[in-house]
Parts: sequence; structure tokens; C-alpha cells
Amino acid sequence: MKPIIHQVPYYSQWESPELVPDILDGTVQAADDPLWERSGAASEEEYEYWSWRLCGMACLRMALDFWWGVAPAAVRLAEECLEAGAYVRHPDGRLDGLTHVPFAAYVRERWGLDAQAHAPLPPDLVRRELAEGRLVMLSVHPSIRTLEPQPPRQGGHLVLAVGADERELLIHNPSGFPDGSQQYAKVPWGDLERFYAGRGIVLGPPSRPRAED
Repeated sequence: MKPIIHQVPYYSQWESPELVPDILDGTVQAADDPLWERSGAASEEEYEYWSWRLCGMACLRMALDFWWGVAPAAVRLAEECLEAGAYVRHPDGRLDGLTHVPFAAYVRERWGLDAQAHAPLPPDLVRRELAEGRLVMLSVHPSIRTLEPQPPRQGGHLVLAVGADERELLIHNPSGFPDGSQQYAKVPWGDLERFYAGRGIVLGPPSRPRAED
């Protein structure tokens, strides 16, 4: 296949991408991210809560910037998704989601993009969608950032597929490391299946004018 690379802006699920390794290993608390206010959170504590759950919002920001040239604050997007039923927040703080079908409906209605949830979503279809100019949010295990030999399960984290060739898939990973696993991270097709849950959301170009903010 002809190599595909979509020039998609990158966003981390934390406002300071260079701090991701330290946040993940606990050396730095997310609440201490000096750029937390950019997230739209009302407090450091709210940012701490949401930042661990913003992989889908980071993917959406990338797509919105790619097609619309806008990247709304991540926590503001999460609050809209909560209202749309794509997240369910329980009184004890647990958060269910991101649920793909209501999320895709939100993206279509709020942002005018073509968005379709697919389960299953086989790798061959991912390649075809990328070749046709679309982007694909994939449910993978977060250890895809290091190509962990034996991840404990598949799924649980969202990344954005932005390119591909015969050998590899290229992803923007919201929780990737700045040493090369954040932007255009290479995932050999033979390695993908041990991380990939086989489902995701295909995002296409705008189908109508963007909704007013």
C-alpha cells in the first residue's frame, strides 16, 4: 500500500506532554502540572481527576484542530460529553466511558464531523479509512506506548491512528512518552493485535458547518 501520513496536530491528555513519564510513575502529581489551567478545569483537583480520563478528548482535539483549526479545552469537551451521555459519573467519583456510540453522536451533532462507532473494526478497515482521508480512534491498552510484550488485556485507552504503510500503523498517543511514542508512534501491524480491542470510532471530514460555541 502507498504510505499514508495525515499531518495532524498532537495533543496530550496532560497539558505538559514532557511531564507524562513523571506523572505516570508518580514522581509528579498531575495537579502540579504548571499548565493545568489550559485544560479548562476549575481547580488543580478537578484537573487531576479528569486528566487521567482525557485520552478520548485529546484525540477529539487533534481531529478538531486538523479539520476545523480549533482545539477546545479538554475538560470543557469532557463536560459536554458527560452531558451527552458519553461519560457517566457516579457519586463516588467513578467514571464510565468513553462510550463510543453516544460519543460519535455528540461529535456529529456538536462538531459536524462524520463520526461512526465500529465494533468490530478490523485492522484492514482501519487502513482503508486512513487511505480515504479519515482518522481513527482505536481502543488499545496503554502499554502500547512501549510495545509491552505481554499487556494484561486489550483496550482501555484511546489513541488516534493518523497514518499507515505496509509494515506499521502510525498513532498519536495521548499518554505517550516524549522520546518518540507521542507523535507518529510506529506500531507494527503484527504487534497491534495484542493491545487492540478491535473497536473504535472513525472520524471523517466535516459534513456540515460547525456548531456555534
